[in-house]
Amino acid sequence: MAPTDLTKIAARRDGLWPMVEVMSIIDGYHRRNLPREKMPVFGDLAEGKLVPYDAGNGVKTPTPVTIIALANYLETIQDPKATGTMP
Repeated sequence: MAPTDLTKIAARRDGLWPMVEVMSIIDGYHRRNLPREKMPVFGDLAEGKLVPYDAGNGVKTPTPVTIIALANYLETIQDPKATGTMP
């Protein structure tokens, strides 16, 4: 099975960038209930500096800066570019 094309995340969601979903996949939150045998959990990314992150609900949650940075990077490589964001 070929790896998922990470440049098409937004395209698979009608052009919307799913920031919170991407961050939760990176930190392994999704794996708690839906294990993905071949997808590693990057738990070490949750270590280090936390910054307040508002996921769109007005509540600022302490979030690892490295997870935000990786999700932001993945957004920059979308092809085609995301036309908006979704929670």
